[in-house]
Amino acid sequence: MSTPTVDRADPRALITAEEFAAVVGTVLRANPGLDQETAERIVAEALKFVATSAVTEHTMAPSRVVDEGWHALILHTRTYAQLCADLGRHVHHVPQPGDASGPTDILERTRAAMEAAGYPPDPELWRPSTDTTITVSADCQHLPPKCEDHPCETPQCDSSSNGSGPGH
Repeated sequence: MSTPTVDRADPRALITAEEFAAVVGTVLRANPGLDQETAERIVAEALKFVATSAVTEHTMAPSRVVDEGWHALILHTRTYAQLCADLGRHVHHVPQPGDASGPTDILERTRAAMEAAGYPPDPELWRPSTDTTITVSADCQHLPPKCEDHPCETPQCDSSSNGSGPGH
């Protein structure tokens, strides 16, 4: 497998075209009735999210819709492992139990971090969990951990790097 080029104009370039199509297929199978274009946008947005999570120190969380793409990406373990290796950090998926509606400020901070990293977010895919404009099967919420007894870390990122990229 060749190393993908980081092209912020096209996050699909982070993985091969074949891998992208396979992940989109997983989104479509998990969400009967979802159209191809929306599934592609969801996967592209998940790639932006993972790429930003790998390079930021900010606490981030995906919207419920973007999380659907992230779930599909993770199911393709070889693709996801190579993506994270290429990005220099493994981005862990840490679902939090509780109210699926969650706070919207984390989504705003995540979108701002993505923008700062050069990945403009697709606003339609970053609506609060209570917005059902786009219906997907993802039902978990990702929230920052409580920071009472320990420093907050980005919940999706391992606190170590693999040596080829940024770490905490």
